[in-house]
Amino acid sequence: MTGRVPASGTVHWIGAGLSTGSGLAGLCRTAGRVLLWHRTEDRAAEALAGLGLTGLAEPRALAPGALGAALEPGDAVVSMLPAPEHAGLLAACVRAGAHFACSSYASPELLAHAEAAQAAGVVVLTETGLDPGIDHLFAHSLIARARARIGEHTPAAYRLHSYCGGVPAVPDDFRYRFSWAPLGVLNALRTPARYLEDGAEVTAGRPWEATRPLRLGGETFEAYPNRDSVPFLAQYGLPAAWTPRTFVRGTLRPDGWLRAWQPVFRELTAGDDERIAALARELAAAHPATEADRDRVVLSVSLEVDTGGGRPWTGAYLLDTTGDAEESAMARSVSRPLALGVRHILDGSLPAGLHRAAGTGRRADRWLTELAGEGLEFSLVLGQ
Repeated sequence: MTGRVPASGTVHWIGAGLSTGSGLAGLCRTAGRVLLWHRTEDRAAEALAGLGLTGLAEPRALAPGALGAALEPGDAVVSMLPAPEHAGLLAACVRAGAHFACSSYASPELLAHAEAAQAAGVVVLTETGLDPGIDHLFAHSLIARARARIGEHTPAAYRLHSYCGGVPAVPDDFRYRFSWAPLGVLNALRTPARYLEDGAEVTAGRPWEATRPLRLGGETFEAYPNRDSVPFLAQYGLPAAWTPRTFVRGTLRPDGWLRAWQPVFRELTAGDDERIAALARELAAAHPATEADRDRVVLSVSLEVDTGGGRPWTGAYLLDTTGDAEESAMARSVSRPLALGVRHILDGSLPAGLHRAAGTGRRADRWLTELAGEGLEFSLVLGQ
């Protein structure tokens, strides 16, 4: 691509946490060279051994300054570190002329580097995991299908729901296992959720109080709004002639979660930061995910578009996958789309600048076809 630093074929995968899975293995087969950076070289080597990748990627210690010294123009850096550390990595990539990818939201700190990255010919790929990531692919695909059927300029009202959850494959009485930082789970519940419902903007100061039952594939889940859904109205680029009636992105939990978590909600309502941090430690000790547990990921994105002239157009994607002894469902669902995005950096099909997964219906359908070909299973049901 004109104005873009050509890819070197080298991938630096930073961190080997719970979401590192078969996506890394896929890159080891397709990239020219892969380096796994971890806290120490021994820890990196152990992680590679655990993934069956010994000899296929090079272990490296993420010591201060080591990554920056190793970067060459056109390398691709994949950050699996906590979101607050992405901006520093991206800044190092811009200085080196290296491309950057992560599965996290495009934070204000990342956006602050986006213009410099584009000027430097660097690709910045964000929101390319599960949620955010595959949910974007599903949404863009549905919107493009509805647009092709209804038309860009036909007045219509629409309802878009996007819910995702990582849950135990076999729920216990608590209806949850902590597979990521418990404090992050609790603080997400303390964050107000903004969304559209019945044509009006709604803010749920306590998101769990907006929990509702949701039937998927004959099974009942509980769903509640998460974060701020409203900016995605513009990101998804729905036709201006269509009016949003409901637009919500949120979280799925097993049936019975709301009842089981009532003691936690009382603590969240009354507790201060110190008490919530202590509660997180207590819950982690009481409800840990063990090697014997299997996790499950469920992602549902649905769209209904009503022109007022008959039955509405409807479409829905559903991803429902369970982990196994080799890989958790979360690692599979996060790492595979992320690795696919990195491959599109390597093949030159992504131009310099900021990207959030595949940002059009056409590209989303291409990515979904590729993910399905690699064994990631999901279904699509269309109405009229």
